[in-house]
Amino acid sequence: MSNINLIIEERAADIGNFIVGRLLPFRKKRMVGPFIFIDHMGPVKLKPNENMDVDMHPHIGLSTLTFLFEGNVFHRDSLGTAREIKSGEVNWMTAGKGVVHTERTPDYLRDKAKPLHGLQIWVALPKEDEECEPSFAHIDENQLPSWTENDVSFKLIAGEAFGKKSPVPVYSALYFIEVKSVKAKTIDIGKHLYGESALYILEGAIKSEGHTYGPKQILVAKNSELCDFEIQANTSVYIFGGEIFPEERFIEWNFVATNKDLIEKAKKDWMQDKFPMVPNETIKVPLPLPKLKK
Repeated sequence: MSNINLIIEERAADIGNFIVGRLLPFRKKRMVGPFIFIDHMGPVKLKPNENMDVDMHPHIGLSTLTFLFEGNVFHRDSLGTAREIKSGEVNWMTAGKGVVHTERTPDYLRDKAKPLHGLQIWVALPKEDEECEPSFAHIDENQLPSWTENDVSFKLIAGEAFGKKSPVPVYSALYFIEVKSVKAKTIDIGKHLYGESALYILEGAIKSEGHTYGPKQILVAKNSELCDFEIQANTSVYIFGGEIFPEERFIEWNFVATNKDLIEKAKKDWMQDKFPMVPNETIKVPLPLPKLKK
C-alpha cells in the first residue's frame, strides 16, 4: 500500500483461556475509521476436550464482527440468539445500550480435534446509535458480494465499496474487504475507498514503494485514495476502514462510548447484575480489577 503512515505489529494478548494476536487498539492508533478493536484468533489446532469457552461478558456502544477462516464457534446472547458460525460466514452483533454473550466450541466438536482461526472485530457505533436496542444478524458466505478482477479475488464482507453493498447491517460508512491472489499482481483500488484505510496481511506478502511486508501486520495508509500495492503469489489480505467519527471514543474492558459516564454506568450495572443474562448460562466474566499504578 503506497503512502504508508503506520505499521502495527500483532501483539500477544490473553483473553482468559485463549491467546490471541491483538492488532487494535494501538498506542499510536486507537481506531481506523469506525474500527476500534481487532483480535486475530489462532491459527491453532485444539486437541480433543480442549475447547474455546468465553463465558458471559457484556458490551455497550459497539457492533461485533466475527469472521472465521477455519473452525466453528457457537454464539449465544441475552437476546436469545443461539447460532453456530462456520468459516466464511459473518456474525454481526450490535450491543447498543447493552448485550451479553458467550462464545464456545459447539457441543458436537468438544471431544474432537479441531482448528480455530479467525478475526474478532469491534466497530464503534455512531453517537446517535450508541444506546440503540441490541440486535444480532448472521450472514451466510454465499450472501456476501464476491467477484474476480485480473485473476484477483475480492469479497465485500461488510459495508459498501466498489459499487457493492454487503448485507451485514452496519450503522456507518465503512468497508471490510477480502483480497486474495494466487499470482503476483498489481492492485490499485484507492478510487473505491474512502475515509481512513488500513490493510491486514493474513498470509503471504505485499510489496509497496520498494518494501516487502509479511503476515501479522496492519499497514495504515496516509490517504485511502492512494491505496495501491503489489500483492504476491498465494497472499490473502483484508482491507478495512471508513469515515472517521467527529467525536472521541473511550474504550474500557468490553465497553465503548463517547461519554465516560456511560462506561462507568455499564461497569456498575455488570457488577450489580443489571444486564440481561444469556439463557442457560451461569458463569459471568468478572469486571477486571483496576491496575495498580507503579
